[in-house]
Amino acid sequence: MLSSKDAIANLATKDISVAKKFYQETLGLEVMGNMMDQLFTFKSGDSLIYVYQSEFAGTNKATAVSWRVGDELESIVKDLKSKGITFEHYDNMPMPLVGDIYGDDNMKVAWFKDPDGNILSLTNG
Repeated sequence: MLSSKDAIANLATKDISVAKKFYQETLGLEVMGNMMDQLFTFKSGDSLIYVYQSEFAGTNKATAVSWRVGDELESIVKDLKSKGITFEHYDNMPMPLVGDIYGDDNMKVAWFKDPDGNILSLTNG
């Protein structure tokens, strides 16, 4: 039923103007729409991300959005670090950590947070 339909990620924010700046300027996503400055739609590849005003922003303790970036993982991590992004380092991960990237030759992933504490990730696969 839904296997051929596109999915949309939803991220809550307490401060829509801070979130808009982060997703547009820091991550380089294109704004596709705006609903009364309470919800912004961003384009990422063929996907959409809705960022909306909510008092519950940042309460999810799991990864909310992941980007598959392939062989560009290391360069994107380096670029985001130069823009002030701090990458997360977790205890008890089953994968080795090299710099800010977990994994091995098969699977690599780096986690970071948006200004509200939503957990985002980049992966090579």
